[in-house]
Amino acid sequence: MTHDHLPAGQGRDHAAHRHHLHDPADHEPRGHEHAGHDHGRHPRGRHRHGHHHDHLHDPVAGNRKSLAAALAITTGILALEIAGGLAADSLALLSDAGHMFSDAGALALSLIAIWLAAKPSTPERSYGFRRFEILAALANGAALFVMAGFILWEAVGRFREPAETAGGLMTAVAAVGLAANLASAWFLMRMGDVHSNLNVRSAWLHVIGDALGSVGVIAAGLIISLTSWHWVDPLISVLVTLLIVRGAWNVTRSAVHILMEGTPETIDARKVREALLALDGVLDLHDLHIWTISSGLNALSCHLRIRDGQNEQRVLQEAIRRIEDGFRIRHATIQIEKSGCRHARLECH
Repeated sequence: MTHDHLPAGQGRDHAAHRHHLHDPADHEPRGHEHAGHDHGRHPRGRHRHGHHHDHLHDPVAGNRKSLAAALAITTGILALEIAGGLAADSLALLSDAGHMFSDAGALALSLIAIWLAAKPSTPERSYGFRRFEILAALANGAALFVMAGFILWEAVGRFREPAETAGGLMTAVAAVGLAANLASAWFLMRMGDVHSNLNVRSAWLHVIGDALGSVGVIAAGLIISLTSWHWVDPLISVLVTLLIVRGAWNVTRSAVHILMEGTPETIDARKVREALLALDGVLDLHDLHIWTISSGLNALSCHLRIRDGQNEQRVLQEAIRRIEDGFRIRHATIQIEKSGCRHARLECH
């Protein structure tokens, strides 16, 4: 089992103890102990990592299949919308096609991220490529912002000089696109994990943005067919773009928060501190760090100072159990200290 006990004061890097990428031999009851730090031997001879492997289904396979299905559908409709947009001379339809093009790239990037995340860790990359998933989500969000800017720029030109568009063709092509987007969203919801996997959620937001865009194009096509108000075409484009920007902001903000090692949005660090300080025998807690490695994989490291004479293993196992049961953190590195332990303190928490 790899456990890098770094120099004093580097509490965050102390979390190089990898709970997910062990060699099977690491589960032998051999343990490891050193001054003030005891994190290896379960009182009954079992090495406990504070997490379980009770998988009722394979979320990775589900995410991969749903993304592949959505990518196939999106690519096919993309070609249709480009052809239809050029034939109808519709900015709304072309902007929706452009958004769909970014979606196809986002879905492909998401698939690559899942493939890379499954690659094993190395001495140089102790977490493997799990973080690539977050980088992919950030790239997806950035792509949406760029696409939104392009649509707004074109819409301003169309407001100045409205172009005649074929409303009937717009409506027909957009209706097919809407059906395809809803099918992609269904696959992602049904087979993927859009709630806790940031990468899949960003892809789902792309698809939902496309669906909303298709609704807007259908509305624009119907209005133009009935009234010949061609300025409705750029207007709908702007409204759809605002929805796209909102989704892009949420994905980008979450990705940046993770890359900045922020505390997971679903975890209250104050409550974690209170739970650990409430343990019997614990006198103090410092250098507490909680962060996200990749979607659904949170980690924690901290130092616990306990009373002299207290059973270190009992306190350790209870701390692991409490943070797992109460906060679903299954990757933890906890250093147990007594009065004789002295080291520089990282000025954070």
